[in-house]
Amino acid sequence: MNDKKRVLILCTGNSARSQMAEGLLRHDAGERFDVESAGTKHSFLRPEAIAAMLELRIDISGQRSKSVDEFEGQPFDYVITVCDNARETCPVFFGAAEKLHRSFEDPPAPLVGTDEERMAIFRRVRDDLRAYLREFTTRVSQRNQS
Repeated sequence: MNDKKRVLILCTGNSARSQMAEGLLRHDAGERFDVESAGTKHSFLRPEAIAAMLELRIDISGQRSKSVDEFEGQPFDYVITVCDNARETCPVFFGAAEKLHRSFEDPPAPLVGTDEERMAIFRRVRDDLRAYLREFTTRVSQRNQS
């Protein structure tokens, strides 16, 4: 029997923040969570997100951008929104799932700033996501021990 909690991480385009969060949670706590990510409108996986994660030796290049519609009717224990837009447009079909929200900085578009300036923001967002997800896993573990 699978005792893993199901987690869906939502963002607008499922191109960077939610993708990095999916990879981080799967890497750091995949033995406790089945993790998916999606967007309110799917896009493409940003190469900067892949590069930022590879710096931690986490390869998300096999992930793909998905629409939240792919998960309609599926049960989740937690739905985590990582941007305000996703929170506002988050579908209500996730039923009893505990809904959590924290907005993270939106990494810049490919033509904004230099490569290094963009990568610095991706790294910062990645590290902020990891800190948040570690707090999340600690809270869930403490709750399960009670």
